[in-house]
Amino acid sequence: MFDTKSYEQKMNTALEHFEADLKKVRTGRAHPDMLASVMVEAYGQKMPLNQVANVTAPEPQSLLVSPFDPSNIAAITNAIREDQSLGFNPSDDGRVVRVPIPSLTEERRREMVKQLGDKVEHCRIQMRQVRQDAFKDAKRKKEAKEMSENDVARFEKEIDKLMSDFQVKIDEAFKAKEQEILTI
Repeated sequence: MFDTKSYEQKMNTALEHFEADLKKVRTGRAHPDMLASVMVEAYGQKMPLNQVANVTAPEPQSLLVSPFDPSNIAAITNAIREDQSLGFNPSDDGRVVRVPIPSLTEERRREMVKQLGDKVEHCRIQMRQVRQDAFKDAKRKKEAKEMSENDVARFEKEIDKLMSDFQVKIDEAFKAKEQEILTI
């Protein structure tokens, strides 16, 4: 019989990646993960922000970035400012970087829901790719006489059920995040 565990693991990985992407979408409240994608030029190379500084959310409308090495403060400020997808304008006082989180307008909220839709579609494409790979493997095994026609049909049904289960999880995560974004 054909094992579906590896394909389930690949789908789970795609779902986890999607959920991590959702955490980066800001909802008007400060969250340290909002700066997870920022890469800082420090010590002669690009490094993730969390490797050169500690990011906290002391208030709902601001983030506080405390560098491990104060000499990197200008590089951290520039890296946050240059990441256009964030739209933040940080300021530093020589010791820490403060990042005010602007409140979201209705138009910006709708735009973010559209971006969320793109992330959902990207995740679904990854899931379909995993399903296609599974079907190709099953077909190859059938042609090599390692699986019978009935086994292949049973396997494809299992993969489709897995796919449906993951689609439901994606939709639930999307609806929850959409509600969070649109709630003022």
